[in-house]
Amino acid sequence: MRRADRLFQIVQYLRGGRLVRAAQLAEWLEVSERTIYRDIADLQSTGVPIDGAAGVGYIMRDGFDLPPLMFTHDEIVALVAGARMIRAWGGAAMARAAEEALVKIEIVLPDAERARAHQVEVHAIAPEMTPEVRSLIDALERSVQTRTRLALSYLDAEARASERTVRPLGLWFWGKVWTLVAWCELRADFRMFRLDRIETMRDCGDSFRHEPGKTLADFYRTMERRPKRET
Repeated sequence: MRRADRLFQIVQYLRGGRLVRAAQLAEWLEVSERTIYRDIADLQSTGVPIDGAAGVGYIMRDGFDLPPLMFTHDEIVALVAGARMIRAWGGAAMARAAEEALVKIEIVLPDAERARAHQVEVHAIAPEMTPEVRSLIDALERSVQTRTRLALSYLDAEARASERTVRPLGLWFWGKVWTLVAWCELRADFRMFRLDRIETMRDCGDSFRHEPGKTLADFYRTMERRPKRET
C-alpha cells in the first residue's frame, strides 16, 4: 500500500469520534506500530485534528473532512474499467451516465491520478449492442425500479412462443447475454428471461408490491438450492 493511501485509511478509521489504538491500526493496515506513530505525527503536523498518545489511543475531532474523490490506483482502474464496460454493454441511459461519470471523475482528480486514469488499458467492445437492445435494457431497468408489471411475448430455447405476465425483479449480465429475473405469474414461480428472446414487451399499467416468497431475496435463496433455470 502506498503511504498516501495508508494515511487516508488512518483518517477513515479515526472518523466517528471513537478511540482507536495504534496496535489496532497497525493490524488493519499490516504495518508496525512504529509506522503508525510516525504516520499520525505527520498527519497532526499537517493540521489533521487527531488527539491522543502512544499507549492510550487516538481520536479525531469532529468537523474534519478530506477532499472528495481521493482514489487509490486500484480504485481508479476499477472505476474506469467498470464505466467503459457499462458504456459498451449497458442500456442507452446507462452508457450516457457512464460517459458523464468518467468526465466528472477526470475533472476532479489531481493531475497524477488523471494521468493514471488515461493509462488504464481495459476496454470493452460490443458491436451486437444495437439501439433496440439498449432501449430494452433501459425500459426493463425502469420497470424494476418502479415495480411495474410487464406483459412479455417470449421465445424459449426451442423457439416456442408464450405470453407471460411478470413482476420484474432485477437484471443479470452474463457477459454478452442479459437476463431479466422475474416472478412469472403464468408459472407461479421465478424465471429468468433472456433479453434476446423477448419478442415484444408492454407495460401492464399497474405496479406490484413485494410479497413474501416473491422477492429478489427469495429468488437468491432458491438459487442456492437448485440449478439455474431458464424459461
